[in-house]
Amino acid sequence: MPRRHISVTGAPEAPLRAALTALRTELGVPDAYPPEALADAERPPVLPAYDATDIPLFTIDPPTSTDLDQAMHLSRQGTGYRVRYAIADVAAFVVPGSALDKETHRRVMTLYFPDEKVPLHPPVLSEGAASLLPDQTRPAALWTIDLDGEGRTVSADVRRALVRSRAKLDYEGVQKEIDAGTAEEPLALLKVIGGLREELEVARGGISLNVPEQEIVERDGGYELTYRAPLPADGWNAQISLLTGMAAADLMLAHGTGVLRTLPAAPDGAVGRLRRTAHALHIDWPHHVSYAALVRSLDPHDPHHAAFLQECTTLLRGAGYTVFRDGDLPAIATHAAVAAPYAHCTAPLRRLADRYASEICLAAVAGQAPPDWVLAALETLRQEMAEGGRRAGTVERECVDIVEAALLKDRVGEVFDGCVVEVEERRPSVGVVQLESPAVIGRIDGDRLPLGERLRVRLVQADPGAAKVRFATV
Repeated sequence: MPRRHISVTGAPEAPLRAALTALRTELGVPDAYPPEALADAERPPVLPAYDATDIPLFTIDPPTSTDLDQAMHLSRQGTGYRVRYAIADVAAFVVPGSALDKETHRRVMTLYFPDEKVPLHPPVLSEGAASLLPDQTRPAALWTIDLDGEGRTVSADVRRALVRSRAKLDYEGVQKEIDAGTAEEPLALLKVIGGLREELEVARGGISLNVPEQEIVERDGGYELTYRAPLPADGWNAQISLLTGMAAADLMLAHGTGVLRTLPAAPDGAVGRLRRTAHALHIDWPHHVSYAALVRSLDPHDPHHAAFLQECTTLLRGAGYTVFRDGDLPAIATHAAVAAPYAHCTAPLRRLADRYASEICLAAVAGQAPPDWVLAALETLRQEMAEGGRRAGTVERECVDIVEAALLKDRVGEVFDGCVVEVEERRPSVGVVQLESPAVIGRIDGDRLPLGERLRVRLVQADPGAAKVRFATV
């Protein structure tokens, strides 16, 4: 079942804290940094000579975020547009082979728990010296991507630079400013450029699933699960990141060495299963309409459409990292959901592979071979990222189960309104139900579960220790 990041606002109650602590112990999640790694994190960075602090960059992140990987500035360039995208230069702080470098290879990526996060880098770096915080001068890998009037990439360049963000913005505030027409041009262009890139995504067959996310908020001394539908600004911002990741992939493929994020095309059987699901949910899917076009026409607030969107996420499973070097290009170099070559390079504070992708791109633009420490790490990087991704996926799934169980533990026996969003093909009496309120998605047992239909369900299990929530049809 597809899961979403889930966060708690405020301090969680004791049973929830205990269950999450036990989960961290069970999974062997790293806790304190070794003293040697913390000492390394205090070292001053290697600063670039190029000064780009005159560019009025801004960041867009959740309000409470302090590990800011990216900052942007958007402008018109002749009949087209210019995207300046600064990525935190983690390599300016992390010495290859140091205790800190070894610790990042052990952690691989930041892990997000409802009550805390376990960062890839010590907070003194990830939330301090390396973070693109407003009004602070920082080293960065600064991308300059020029687009034509339709949003297509004309040229891409990246170089090390000193940058200075001017403002820390959040999605809701950005959406309000753009909708009200009060946004200054660099921010107003986010809608223009993001919209053009979304149109290009449709044209090439790319897919962006607009699936609501689960959130936990503190309310009236307790906690409440809610759904958050992504805003248009979320999608526009994501398009700038995708644009940069696609530019990075093209650079690496052109120069013969790199690390790509790849996803094979879904097998015909999987698409056929989705067509059967669409029929069961009374969704009209004419044969001449592509899967990508259908997905974009759906309304996540419609229960039938929401159920189908949940099923669509099954086609996005199986993504991985593909490493290549010395001109030996991989057989599969594209990401099926992006419908183009793509690389993770925009979140180096939170994901290990991005530091290496940035170094390869910087070397490619400079006409140089990647550093030896990068080449030496490529052999094991793919496996490290795969293992780190599996651990992060387990954390996310188990955390959602624990939080749901903790919040419903005193409501066993109650009846709720819900919608069946998944039914197992081999066991049609087992499926997944999405409640309307609270925002819970859990297993359901019952005869002939009506996929996509509303029904009344009874909570029969909610045990934070077992990390499971189960329902039965009424």
